[in-house]
Amino acid sequence: MKYSNFKDAINKAERIVIIQAENPDGDSLGAALALEDLLTEQGKQVRIYCPVDIPKYLRYFRGWERSEDIFDYHADLAIVVDTASQTLLSKTLNDQVIKNFLFTHPVVVIDHHLTETDLPFDHLLISEDAVATCEIIFKIAITLKWRVSPSVARNLLAGISSDTLGFTTDSVKSLTFQIASKLIEFGAIPSEINNARRDLSKMTPEILAYKAKLIEKTEYHLDGRLAVVHVTFEEIQKYSDQYNPGILILDELRMVSGVNTAIVFKTYPDGKITGKIRTESPIAEEIAGFFGGGGHPFAAGFRTYGELSNVLADTLSVTEGALERVETGVGPDY
Repeated sequence: MKYSNFKDAINKAERIVIIQAENPDGDSLGAALALEDLLTEQGKQVRIYCPVDIPKYLRYFRGWERSEDIFDYHADLAIVVDTASQTLLSKTLNDQVIKNFLFTHPVVVIDHHLTETDLPFDHLLISEDAVATCEIIFKIAITLKWRVSPSVARNLLAGISSDTLGFTTDSVKSLTFQIASKLIEFGAIPSEINNARRDLSKMTPEILAYKAKLIEKTEYHLDGRLAVVHVTFEEIQKYSDQYNPGILILDELRMVSGVNTAIVFKTYPDGKITGKIRTESPIAEEIAGFFGGGGHPFAAGFRTYGELSNVLADTLSVTEGALERVETGVGPDY
């Protein structure tokens, strides 16, 4: 991949706004923070915009508080990181002033999800077969001979580790470890990142008791291959400020013998339903895609509207079909 067009766009801009999707994860936050540092060192004025609060479980990333819900309308260039999906930018696009900005200014989209973009505005798309957007940011920095500071290295390594579940997903290749090795050479300290993450992940007795309740109300479908949990809006209000319910339970569900796919549904008063998906087979993105969402083969998410019973019925159907196609080697038919 040549980054000359990206470099030209950077050179022409004085002020840059980096945009995260409304479902920020470790990769998008690490990419945004690292890119902010890299561009600031190039003499640019940079702000990071995210329409929602950064989840508490991600606040081990140094500088997370610099991601804010204040959009820099005076920027010359926008850079969207870790998504090329209109759905995952809907809050941003629903703001008519921001939408007008994106339609009238140059936009670069950097994403490692190799799916077709449906963004309605003109943009330069940088999309590669990489384990994380942070990997692409690293390649850009090396190619353009930008200095990778210890701060940049730390956030890139934390982002890659987050998106690969600690370098354990099937997407991890030897190149992933080579890049990780380089980031360590540039000053990232894996033990420091892990200790910060672990300290932030500690549970209060109240959260441990809530985790037990989530386990109790887990439902199993498709002969035990699919495990689902419903998180109500009342639970979101009561617990999510302390701990993300999806993060709290998903790994536990994946550890149940026979479970291939684990999904946490959250429901909201306006009829919105979100789904966070983790799978053992490469079908998570296919399931999310049925509802207009996206992500990775083993980790994905979606947002839709309707009755939970109907969404669950559709989930059972698409998951069963996806599992059958994995066994037969036939692609999705929707």
